[in-house]
Amino acid sequence: MAKGMILAAGQGTRVRPLTRDLPKPMVPILGKPVMAYLIEHLARHGITEIMVNVAWHHQKIEEYFGDGRRWGVQIGYAYEGVRDHGEILPRPMGSAGGMRRIQDFSGFFDETTLVLCGDALIDLDITAALVEHHTKNAMASVVAMDVPLADVQSYGIVVASEDGRIASFQEKPKPSEAKSTLASTGIYIFEPAVLGFVPPDQVYDIGSQLFPDLVAHELPFYVQNRPFNWLDIGRVGDYWSVLQRVLRGEVADMSMPGRQIKPGIWVGINTSIPWHQVNIEGPVFIGSSVRIDPGVTIVGPAWIGHGCHLRTGCKVVRSILFEYTRIAADMVFSEVIVSPDYCVDRHGETFYHDDDATRLRWGDARA
Repeated sequence: MAKGMILAAGQGTRVRPLTRDLPKPMVPILGKPVMAYLIEHLARHGITEIMVNVAWHHQKIEEYFGDGRRWGVQIGYAYEGVRDHGEILPRPMGSAGGMRRIQDFSGFFDETTLVLCGDALIDLDITAALVEHHTKNAMASVVAMDVPLADVQSYGIVVASEDGRIASFQEKPKPSEAKSTLASTGIYIFEPAVLGFVPPDQVYDIGSQLFPDLVAHELPFYVQNRPFNWLDIGRVGDYWSVLQRVLRGEVADMSMPGRQIKPGIWVGINTSIPWHQVNIEGPVFIGSSVRIDPGVTIVGPAWIGHGCHLRTGCKVVRSILFEYTRIAADMVFSEVIVSPDYCVDRHGETFYHDDDATRLRWGDARA
């Protein structure tokens, strides 16, 4: 069949403050880390041996996923870091460098390997992608997706011949200069020989370094253009948009937790909600042990994490509240992501709860 590789060593700087205390693959969607959906998807397609390279906040990934038995898979971890003046510091090796390091350690990548970034939701037909890869006798394949011409400057663009053989890449070209609208999704299929082109013990990137080398050597390197959902969480705005789509039920295989007590309203256990004195418009999920005071309004799509407290007269509109967030009375929070410590809008502007630059008032529901 195939083995799996999840790239999870990055720092996630573009989605701060969500990644201030979390590695990017642990950012929650419907209360579950993004990477959990990837592992479930790999298991559905029979990929049960999975390596994960880790660096920043690596303990949180390892503590949550363990050895993988909960998902019926085996998970291994490759920590990328150095000792500096007696301290262990994360130092990622790059997407390709990290794989070469694993290969030099154990020879793990001894068959076809599917490589995924740990920060995107996908429903790719992995089995069909592997069949196409083998049918073309490819050494490497990139799964790509057509994007609107106006959006090409946000992606690595793949330029290929009619039979799918890759001729070149363009990194975030201007629309007027784009030779293609095929955007790389960060999903790759490799044969073991590919890693022989990665120099050992060096920081080395798949997209910007390995792929141009494969093209230069005129190897059997192909693009696959197939329809599937690819929800990339590259920036804070992407995360907000993905949550909105998921809550509206637009993404398959993602069921709302809790119990649906009214159309479009799901609730966990042990909640305190005076239903006749609040106004809640779905889709909304309200987690366990949430307290909602009289006079509160919630307009969905919205996610209220467990342990939150919404005080009298406040209004939460199309927003995500992480667990244990308290919203002060009469405050209006619209199209934001809020934790006990920070509030970030869909454009990435961030305020902290003791910040005088904002009139918004919120805090930690545990105290």
